[in-house]
Amino acid sequence: MSSDQNAIILKDVRKTYHIYERPKHRLLQFINGKRKTYYRNFDALKNINVTIPKGSSFGIIGRNGSGKSTLLQIVCGTLTPTEGEVTVNGRIAALLELGAGFNPEFTGLENIALAASLYGLSPAEIETAMPSIEAFADIGDFIRQPVKFYSSGMYVRLAFAIIAHVKADILVIDEALAVGDAIFTQKCMDFIRTFKKTGTLLFVSHDNSAVLALCDQALWLNQGHVEKIGPAKEVTEAYLRFTLQQNYGNSAELKPVAIAKLDETAAPDATSGWQTGSGEITGISLTAADGSRPAFFEGGEQVKLSIKAQAKTALTSPIIGFMVRDRLGQDLFGENTLVLKDAETLSLQAGEEVEAHFTFTLPLLPNGDYGVLVAFAEGTQDSHIQHHWLSNAVIITISSQKTRWGLVGLACESVTLQRVFS
Repeated sequence: MSSDQNAIILKDVRKTYHIYERPKHRLLQFINGKRKTYYRNFDALKNINVTIPKGSSFGIIGRNGSGKSTLLQIVCGTLTPTEGEVTVNGRIAALLELGAGFNPEFTGLENIALAASLYGLSPAEIETAMPSIEAFADIGDFIRQPVKFYSSGMYVRLAFAIIAHVKADILVIDEALAVGDAIFTQKCMDFIRTFKKTGTLLFVSHDNSAVLALCDQALWLNQGHVEKIGPAKEVTEAYLRFTLQQNYGNSAELKPVAIAKLDETAAPDATSGWQTGSGEITGISLTAADGSRPAFFEGGEQVKLSIKAQAKTALTSPIIGFMVRDRLGQDLFGENTLVLKDAETLSLQAGEEVEAHFTFTLPLLPNGDYGVLVAFAEGTQDSHIQHHWLSNAVIITISSQKTRWGLVGLACESVTLQRVFS
């Protein structure tokens, strides 16, 4: 793909900081630096090679300190890489850390004019856009007050209102949206979805669901280097396994597993998972209420999901659960056996098997394929170890002539429409 078809190209990018143990070492480095080094190098980013095509939606995930914000600042030009090349094709609008680019002594209106001019808008364009920006921010008379008096939520409202009106080609969103209220966050998400139709999105979040909902591709940064890059679903699942392993420590080792076909509706090529070796899912069955196995479901009918598992070691409080996901990997609905009153008192010896049966009314899902994630765990709802975890273990195909609205349709008992006479 030629460079003009790409929005962002990072080639061999490295960002190195000098870390001084004591403040006086900075002065000593300035005075005597040619003969002795008083700092150690810290690579915030190293050997970053990423190409982001125009029109794509890229999510960036990783733990705190992994280099996400540093990478965004380099893309936006507010940081210079120590080594490497950065190519950006198009105008960037960025929402980074709170208050970035704002003068705290200026009012909201003055900061709008300042920020918009830095984005390249003319005075006439700023004047035309000002009423719309003010309405989008929706902070009332505070927009005429110095921003040093703003709450974090007001900062985000003002900053996002500006970047939503600068006609950018590339939109860069850091985790700042997390401090916004629910109504404004939804407004921002609506804008981002509309922007994606014509622009390039670079989105950083700790919320895997948000990344899956907004991004086609994802980049996982780990200690300054690219750990994994690819389809958002694959990258977020790999990151989930990594974070769980970090939480479990030495109490359990999550190993990738070779997937066996546990059910005729499974999709082994698309299935991924891990297990600790202490427990294994041995069978899965999804049937209609009468026990038949139709090629597809319509939604609204009663179904039965059965999951069988075997303890490989003694287990206390075993848990079996499932989650139904859409094609983007977003969680739609699920359940686990902890809803049972005596679930936490059950124990298994090595070699013993247990089977869970979930009978429920299938929601009115839009037509398409849905993956069922199944898991065999041990512990409580708040503290547990996933001994066997499989995504796309079963595929549910929905085919219906009825229109469904949203991610999950509503089974209304009654719908009426009648003329009202005064």
